[in-house]
Amino acid sequence: MKNKVSTFAKSLGLCAVLLCGVSADAEEQVLRVGTEPAFAPFEYIDESNSELVGFDIDLIKAVAAAEGYSVELSQMPFDGLIPAVLTGQLEAAIAGFTITDERKKRVAFSAPYYDAGLGVLVKAELKDSIKNVADLSGHSICVQIGTSGALYAQNDVKDAKVTQFNTSTETYMELAKGGCDAVINDKPVHEYYLAKTKPQNMHMLPEFITSEQYGIVIGKNDEKTQQIIASGLKKIQQNGTYNSIYEKWFGAKK
Repeated sequence: MKNKVSTFAKSLGLCAVLLCGVSADAEEQVLRVGTEPAFAPFEYIDESNSELVGFDIDLIKAVAAAEGYSVELSQMPFDGLIPAVLTGQLEAAIAGFTITDERKKRVAFSAPYYDAGLGVLVKAELKDSIKNVADLSGHSICVQIGTSGALYAQNDVKDAKVTQFNTSTETYMELAKGGCDAVINDKPVHEYYLAKTKPQNMHMLPEFITSEQYGIVIGKNDEKTQQIIASGLKKIQQNGTYNSIYEKWFGAKK
C-alpha cells in the first residue's frame, strides 16, 4: 500500500510539474506593449465604456494573435514609452510613432504599418492669413511633447513660439481658447478630432506638410520581439486582417 501511495503521489507530483510548465509557457505568450491613449483614432479611451480602443490597439492585438500571443497593454505618457522599452519595462510600444533616423539611434522599428504626415490646424480667424506652413513664421504653435510635430515646429518654422503639452487633446483645447494660433500634429489625428467635435473656430490646411510612416517600437537587442512583430505584421497584411482594421477606422483604402 505504501508503494502504491508513493507511486500515486509521484504521479501527482509529475502532473503538477507538467501543469506548472504549461502555465509558465502560457504566461510567456504575452506581449507587453505600451501606448499613450490620447491620439485618436489610433489610441484613445472610449468615453462610453472607458475601454482603450483605436486603430493601433486593434493592429497590435492582431499582430500578436497571428503569432499566438495575447497583449498586455500599459498606458503612459508618450515621452515615457521609448524609455520604458529601453529599460525592459515594455517589449514594444505603439502610439503613432513616426519612424525617424533620430529615434532609430535608440530603438528598432517594425516595418512601416501606416503612411501619414503632419498637418496644421489654425484658428478660423487666421485662415486667410495662414494658408501654408511658411505663413506660420512668428506665430504661436501648440504641439504634443515628444512628437514629430513638436520637432517640426521647433526646427522648421521660423521664429515660432512653441508650447508643448502632454496630450493632443490639450493642444486643441488651447487652440480653442485662443492660447495659440496653430496646432501641428499628424493630419489623420486632426481629421478625426474635427469630425468628432465639429468646432467652428478651427480650420485645417488642406495639404500634408510632411510625409511620414508609423512603426512599432522595439528594443534594438530584442531579436525575439522583433521577429514576433515582423512575422505577425506580415501575416495580417497578407490575410486581409490589416485591410479590415484599416477600413474599420478610416474607410476603404484608396
